[in-house]
Amino acid sequence: MSGIAPATPKAAAASGPHDGKRLSPLRVIIAAGAIAALSLGAFVAVQSFDSAQADGVSPWFAGYVDVTATPTYAFETPASPEDADVVLSFVVASTDDPCVPTWGTAYTLDGASKDLDLDRRLARLRQAGGDAVVSFGGQLNDELATGCSDPAALQAAYASVVDRYQLSTIDLDIEGSALADSAAGERRATAIAALQQAKRDAGEELAVWLTLPVAPSGLTEDATDTVAQMLKAGVDLAGVNVMTMNYGTSRGTDSMADASIDALEATHRQLDALYSKADIQLSDATLWSKIGATPMAGQNDVKGDVFGLADAQALNAFAQKQGLGRMSLWSLNRDTTCGPNYVDLKRVSDACSGIAQGDQTFAGLLSAGLPGHPDLSASSVTTPDADQPVVDNPATSPYPIWAEESSYLKGTKIVWHGNVYQAKWWTRGDIPDDPVLNDWETPWTLVGPVLPGETPYKALTLPEGTYPDWAGAAAYEKGARVLFDGVPYESKWWNQGASPEASSADPDSSPWVPLTEDEISAALATPAAS
Repeated sequence: MSGIAPATPKAAAASGPHDGKRLSPLRVIIAAGAIAALSLGAFVAVQSFDSAQADGVSPWFAGYVDVTATPTYAFETPASPEDADVVLSFVVASTDDPCVPTWGTAYTLDGASKDLDLDRRLARLRQAGGDAVVSFGGQLNDELATGCSDPAALQAAYASVVDRYQLSTIDLDIEGSALADSAAGERRATAIAALQQAKRDAGEELAVWLTLPVAPSGLTEDATDTVAQMLKAGVDLAGVNVMTMNYGTSRGTDSMADASIDALEATHRQLDALYSKADIQLSDATLWSKIGATPMAGQNDVKGDVFGLADAQALNAFAQKQGLGRMSLWSLNRDTTCGPNYVDLKRVSDACSGIAQGDQTFAGLLSAGLPGHPDLSASSVTTPDADQPVVDNPATSPYPIWAEESSYLKGTKIVWHGNVYQAKWWTRGDIPDDPVLNDWETPWTLVGPVLPGETPYKALTLPEGTYPDWAGAAAYEKGARVLFDGVPYESKWWNQGASPEASSADPDSSPWVPLTEDEISAALATPAAS
């Protein structure tokens, strides 16, 4: 993706930049909107808003703001409640000293205060009830850990930004060459783990989000390695925010929303595997709460990728349904229709979306039903909470329950831990819900949950006489068909004395294979065999 004085230490349990903000004008506007929703019957939405303040884990929206872009985006005077929380980007290494943080290499922290009034504007935002997350990295310049090899200096560099802007949440946007730099990843993870622990030891909060590129198939190996490095170093990740944008040919014919949903589902599977490997067992719901999505408004950097208003609505609906922890947008700078003087809508602008938005905004559509705020979520601490596996009941399972000793042909459906899975190829002994980083690592596809009221699987049968009954003493040529307890089978090769009953337990060795539904339908439509 593409003022006030420097902060002084917080007084314990006294005052700070976040104190009192829940009664600010913008919060009052939000509360008023919740009351209006209640009058329309949206009681759940109001409950969610109350929960956000009570438990600090309600999903939140914050759009990115490119701090150094021209014209300057006035984030300090949000036009609507959904613009109240922002992700200021990007803090990167100075070109003169890799251990010195700067805004886009153009301004030191002091320089941004002087030339951009950044400190004062941030204070004004907080007075109005909003708050800011700061993002480190991005695509164009060097993230601090890339060149700063001194561990103490690197931790101090991160801390200087956190302390100056009194942050409760930071965002680490790792992409491009930085993503493949394993040594930098190790330094970054070690420094962030130490900084987060120091903050918690001091009674302060520091939520850490990783922002990573994604494809519809999920995170790349470099990206999953980056997550693993953080977990190994002991960083308590608030979550992984994936850049649902710029898919190019990997999107195929899918809409931008559908491609983004595929990417999020793949990321969920990958996080399950990564946390399991880190010996941290989390429930599906908790894993969803640790995932964020950041689409790019309108025209993406890839010419054929245009994220429209309908895509925003669909992605928001998915986020609400699954309980994503975060939604963002690249960027608030771009969240407006281009003026008539901007005629080349296929060229990406940093000041408009490139599509006609009418009176709608991407921020308004993407933030719907996400009532939380970053500062309220920062106190959340990850604790293992995996659900106990469902014990499958043969009496209520629509397909056979998976068994380790059984073999399964391609297309076979089974039940495991309350879900239906289908085999992508022949498999034996592969646990259907074993966490894997990549879809190709498992022979099973999750179809969906076992539904209430489903009945046990019964093999399809044919009327007596449709084919001869199997006889143990008879010899059968390849292609011969028989009935065994009414179930039709076809011989794969010449055999004698091999019971079709054994085919379900060992389909490879058995000479018999049950007929498919289509073959059974065809048999029913023809006269009985002699």
